[in-house]
Amino acid sequence: MHGQNLILRNKIPGPETIKGYTLPNGISLLCFSNMATESIFLVGLLDSGSSYDVQEKLGLAHFTAAMLIRGTVQHNFREIHNYLESAGASLGFNSGVENTWFRGRALATDLPLLMDILSSCLRNPTFPPEYTERLRGQLLASLAIRDQDTAEVASLEYDRILFDQHPYGRPVDGTKETITRITLEDIFTFHKKYYGPRNAVIVITGAMQADKMAAEVKKSLGDWENPHQPFPKSLPKIKHLHKTVCKHIQIPKKSQTDLVLGTLGPQRTSPDYMPAFIGNHILGQFGLMGRIGETVRKQANIAYHASSSLNAWSKAGSWEFVAGVNPNNLITAIDLIKQEIQKFIIEPVSELELSDSASHLIGRLPISLESNAGVANAILTMERFKLGLDYYQKYPGLLKGVSAEQILETARRYLHPEKLVIVSAGSNTNREKHEN
Repeated sequence: MHGQNLILRNKIPGPETIKGYTLPNGISLLCFSNMATESIFLVGLLDSGSSYDVQEKLGLAHFTAAMLIRGTVQHNFREIHNYLESAGASLGFNSGVENTWFRGRALATDLPLLMDILSSCLRNPTFPPEYTERLRGQLLASLAIRDQDTAEVASLEYDRILFDQHPYGRPVDGTKETITRITLEDIFTFHKKYYGPRNAVIVITGAMQADKMAAEVKKSLGDWENPHQPFPKSLPKIKHLHKTVCKHIQIPKKSQTDLVLGTLGPQRTSPDYMPAFIGNHILGQFGLMGRIGETVRKQANIAYHASSSLNAWSKAGSWEFVAGVNPNNLITAIDLIKQEIQKFIIEPVSELELSDSASHLIGRLPISLESNAGVANAILTMERFKLGLDYYQKYPGLLKGVSAEQILETARRYLHPEKLVIVSAGSNTNREKHEN
């Protein structure tokens, strides 16, 4: 195993091959040269997420990010589209709770073009009124579709209850009411105030020397300033659950009910993250979705899908269990998942489960780093959470260093069958029993 880890370490990007720069305005830039391809991929984030949205205008950060590429002082929407299409390139923007994200790809020879358009969109968008209203219509249509999706509805309500009165619990894309309220002036104001270089991170990977990548970024964004940009917003403290909260959302004429059940999990930088990560893999991911999939889907045969996931951010996390079931099987699915959680916090996982899961996760790593996009996203994760640029080189050892006892102790800290959020969406079969 030591030899395998050494081979992996030599193939995985790390401090020896990732070159870091700090631009004059404070932007952090990380570059990785990969001459085996002819293309480049860039990904970056800004401190302008939906945590800055006021409650009555949720979705403003998302709306603003989506408008960036629809026209700038230098290029109109059609020109931007034509430039990118003729080069076989792409560029897009979206928003999360804490950040606005951008991603782009092009041939390495077209990095100057990509950076020119990116700079123009970030610094000088014009937010044309006709495209603003067109996008508003598209967003409202998407929200109408979302409101009829049982999985989406259950997930949104789960987040709202678990992260009560916290930005993590609000829909990034807003609601029909809030999107309708957002004005063109709101979008201009949000951009003017929150878009700037402070805490911005950019990662570029691909077929170009790192210093040349850095020169292109510096030429395009090195003089970007925004004196109005505030310091990062301090997020409120997250409230812990004191009892189980159950809710069913009625969506008529649905043949499937979607269930989301769970609780708070460790944040990404917590020492509990790695034991919880492997534990979750055993519980609801490995093979046919781990123990949860084996019990609920294969043995009981009552679910179209059943699994678990561990979501971890900078300030908190969520340990979730999901299933899609016939409405008549909802209560049974809830009981079976709770039983598996109870078993998980009573007895340690077996050494075979632990070894197989660690080996599977280690084996997936090189595959995830085969593309420029995979490498760029991995580097951004290391930088975003301050994990160290050697994190993925140490990753196999970190996985192998987790014991069954550590997983058990961590599970007991977070998983409490008597204190869960349980949300379902679909028809109202067994609704009263579920909510009681």
